[in-house]
Amino acid sequence: MARRVWAGARRAVAAAAILAGSTLAAAAEIVISDAFARAASPQAKSGAAFLLIRNTGAQDDRLIAAEAAIAQRVELHTHVMTGDGIMQMREVEDGFAIPAGGEHRLARGGDHVMLMGLTAPLLDGDSVPVTLIFQNAGPVAVDIPVDLSR
Repeated sequence: MARRVWAGARRAVAAAAILAGSTLAAAAEIVISDAFARAASPQAKSGAAFLLIRNTGAQDDRLIAAEAAIAQRVELHTHVMTGDGIMQMREVEDGFAIPAGGEHRLARGGDHVMLMGLTAPLLDGDSVPVTLIFQNAGPVAVDIPVDLSR
């Protein structure tokens, strides 16, 4: 009986290792560059992060969420034009598609990671640890420099 339990445990560990390896491989196919975060002022209760996401893999992926300890809430947002000509920020619950072999830029005035309820100010020259969560690649950790001049 103990032998069967041990064999089952080994299979479970092997399966977990294979899954972890495939997640690591998928995460390696996501490349983050040109990242920066900013807030309107040191007193601001919200800020945003912008970056370029490249998918070097052969499978489409999707940025579906983000996490950051510096914010009480983190959402994926975009700007849309309302019927009366006013730009308005909105949450994008489905996230952002990152095509295989392609890229998606999160930029001011467009798609971005919104940091709400900041627990500390975003100070120029600091760095903000953010975890980007992809549908296929899983979590990708990135340190995003704060650059208030951009």
